[in-house]
Amino acid sequence: MPFRRVDDPSAPSAISPLPAHSFMFATGLESSYPTIRTPDGRVKRIDEYEKTGHYARWQEDFQLVRELGIPFLRYGPPYHLAHIGPGRYDWSFSDVTMEELRRLGITPIADLCHFGVPDWVGDFQNPDWAPHFAEFAGAFARRYPWVRFYTPINEIFICATFSALYGWWNECQASDFAWVTAIKNLCRANVMSMRVISNAVPETIFIQSESSEYFHPEHPVCIDRARSLNERRYVALDLTYGLPVSLATYQYLMANGMTEAEYEWFRTNGVPANCVMGTDYYVSNEHYVTRQGDIIPSGEIFGYYVLTRQYYDRYRLPVMHTETNFKEPDAVSWLWKQWANIVRLKQDGVPVVGFTWYSLTDQVDWDTTLREDAGRVNPLGLVDLDRRIRPVGFAYQQLIRDWTAMMSTNSAMIRWGY
Repeated sequence: MPFRRVDDPSAPSAISPLPAHSFMFATGLESSYPTIRTPDGRVKRIDEYEKTGHYARWQEDFQLVRELGIPFLRYGPPYHLAHIGPGRYDWSFSDVTMEELRRLGITPIADLCHFGVPDWVGDFQNPDWAPHFAEFAGAFARRYPWVRFYTPINEIFICATFSALYGWWNECQASDFAWVTAIKNLCRANVMSMRVISNAVPETIFIQSESSEYFHPEHPVCIDRARSLNERRYVALDLTYGLPVSLATYQYLMANGMTEAEYEWFRTNGVPANCVMGTDYYVSNEHYVTRQGDIIPSGEIFGYYVLTRQYYDRYRLPVMHTETNFKEPDAVSWLWKQWANIVRLKQDGVPVVGFTWYSLTDQVDWDTTLREDAGRVNPLGLVDLDRRIRPVGFAYQQLIRDWTAMMSTNSAMIRWGY
């Protein structure tokens, strides 16, 4: 597969390798596994597969995906357990789960790194991690060559922010320098893994799952800072796709540890042509910038349509809504609100190729962004932790039945790459 920069106007477009009937209705298994620091200073792994019972009930979970009529599943190996050392892997869990997905006819979107790394890596400050991860990704692709869809690294912007700027996860640092280090290591691992996977499976499609963010100034004195943050929200995708960042963002990166050579590496390495820009949207994705310098939740102001148009206008790539949810009892109304945004975007000419309710099951401790190991169940799933289908699960099942034919017809002529 040829590699190119997405901003290269001379690069040929590629007809979508998706079959015409495959608008990508999806869900996912929540697979986060960051480490946190406990109040007594211990390092603790927060493993959502364990908390939600997936390790014991994976067959039941896959049957529920099939019962709900969901053709695509964002799913990956527990990376912290599968990558046991440089060039060493434990595929025991992946072998049985991936084979079962294949048997059931559920198409996986392989999610290879979801907010954490194995203990032997340390954290996202480790500059040696990127080539090790790329080696892991290549080994996974060669072991499961029938897998065509990948999210190599989930939500790079959020992972770096929570780990290295807010001090919540993994390295638990809180500085601009640590954030830039995490961003460049995550993006380098992302790009390197995309190249290695494509070499193993040339028809691979990469679906970047990135949080679509926006920062609203609370007062006129906050406008400049909000503008800087709104430019900076694009960094993970800019570096992955080899696009130039804004001047202010470039100066920020250079002032906080990125070298010109590192920046040029991203500008010249490019990405595979078959890329989908996945945008995640939750009610927590929009923020106020306050006069006191704080960033606080604003709730939904612009919504998915406006933010996705901003990202699409910047990258001009096919779009997939790769994550959303809302807790009961308002989940069904949130589902229909997000879906209305998808329909409007397609009617306005944006090449939307998929939609995801995330996740299949309820989650645990996301009410504190996994900072506390409290065992609190968050009613966000299509099914609860007893594997009973929630109202939003039945609503999503019906939505898929009602809309598949229409959305698939509109997807048939989408072109991948610009």
